[in-house]
Amino acid sequence: MRDARLCQILFLGLLLGAGVWLRDFSLRPGQVALTFLSGLLMQAVCAKAFGLRKRGLLSAVITCFSLSILLRADNLAAHPIAAAAAIGSKFVIRVRGKHLFNPANLGIGLALLALPGTWTSPGQWGHDLAFAVWFVVLGAVVTSRARRADISWTFLAFYLGALALRIAWLGQSPAVWTHQLMSGSLLLFAFFMISDPMTIPNHPRGRIVHAALVAALAYSWQYALYRPGGVLWALLLCSPAVPIWDAIWPAPKFEWKPDEPKGETDAHRQTDRTHSEPSTKRLPAADPDRRPLGAPVPGHGA
Repeated sequence: MRDARLCQILFLGLLLGAGVWLRDFSLRPGQVALTFLSGLLMQAVCAKAFGLRKRGLLSAVITCFSLSILLRADNLAAHPIAAAAAIGSKFVIRVRGKHLFNPANLGIGLALLALPGTWTSPGQWGHDLAFAVWFVVLGAVVTSRARRADISWTFLAFYLGALALRIAWLGQSPAVWTHQLMSGSLLLFAFFMISDPMTIPNHPRGRIVHAALVAALAYSWQYALYRPGGVLWALLLCSPAVPIWDAIWPAPKFEWKPDEPKGETDAHRQTDRTHSEPSTKRLPAADPDRRPLGAPVPGHGA
């Protein structure tokens, strides 16, 4: 699978299935079905309305998976409304050719603020070592293929570093830090949400600063304000800063393009050079000692 989005869809599908089967998510099949129906329909309608050739259905599928995994509701209407709002925001809220907010992150935030009977469950994945290793491995594959793993690891370094300082300051056991390290929700956020290449800074320096800002706000939200969902609200509130980082450190905007195999790419380039570039080889200079057969030799009679 050359497109990193296909890997992410596969992994998110596995995570959703594992969560429903092993963690007993309070999620009904009807909610999942309506989420995908609403999200894909909104994507198709908006793409046609804006005259886009590429429908972007893969990105919409990723958003629908993320909403199904993270958002909970006691009714059937909340998920499809959140999905429609999330997908629609990509076409409406844009700055310099990029949609400003992570669609799933915005959809969850709007649902929590405006739709009754909705919530998130940060502890639904528990603190299981097996799940933690699974999240890291799967997430590292996706972010590496998208070449945006730096923001995931930087966020974890700042956030877990702040937790380590807090634990040391309070004199708590290192086991507390290890417990936080294995948080499934934290790792899911780090590798499958903050790493969205379409909504993070284009330049590596901007991504480092952005990750530090999100980590600082998430830590303050969780341990200074004592409010749940710190990482989700921190990313939502910090998203308007992305255009600032892009202005300070300009860089090309990310585009979803499948990678070509190296051998195939080299062969194509060699073929292109053969057909398009004029030959620059110089013929060997004439050797004065080499003469056509039958030519007279100087100093000898003809």
